[in-house]
Amino acid sequence: MIENFSKHIHRALKKRSGKVFYSGRVAFSGERPLYILGYNPGEEADAEAAETVGIHTRKVLGEKSQNWSAYRDESWKARPPGTLPMQRRVLHLLHRLALDPGEVPASNLIFVRSSSVGDIPSEERKCLQELCWPFHQAVIDQLGVRFILCLGEDAAKFVKKKTGAKNQVDQFIETNNRHWKNLCFANDEGLKVIQVTHPSRADWTNPNADPSDLVKRALQS
Repeated sequence: MIENFSKHIHRALKKRSGKVFYSGRVAFSGERPLYILGYNPGEEADAEAAETVGIHTRKVLGEKSQNWSAYRDESWKARPPGTLPMQRRVLHLLHRLALDPGEVPASNLIFVRSSSVGDIPSEERKCLQELCWPFHQAVIDQLGVRFILCLGEDAAKFVKKKTGAKNQVDQFIETNNRHWKNLCFANDEGLKVIQVTHPSRADWTNPNADPSDLVKRALQS
């Protein structure tokens, strides 16, 4: 099935620095109720120019193990696999949900790499979101996704619009001085979009900032 999903990657994106899949064959097969979406891959596009969307996709399809997760198995910034703070926080949440990272489909709303969201001009971001959405729609439809976990508001805003998830049904407010919000929205068909603080900024391993219970409630509802 993962080959079928790869056919939904727009040809205009395949030579751009970036990547699509953050988990492998096992995750993108069968029925998978939870789908994890960041906004876009990080790091400087010029520094990672050799890792294009097309090249990374071929590696996932032909070289990575079937039970593979970028959050658990990739080395980011020359650190041991799975040890960068963002990786550890995502793994912490999945552990609390009793989920195997290699069995949870994960990607980014847009596939093109940048060091920050703002480095891609606003109009280009809008275009990229639309170019990438057919891939995500195929994943949602074919895997029976009922819960989309969005890492940060930027991803959640577009996903809520596309899915019609406009009804807020739950929230978790950090119990610290920031009081950042984590929100859960539902559409009329019951699909839920869970908007959590971005794990590159919020330490989910700290109980005061951990959105795991919010996500757990959504998945159990």
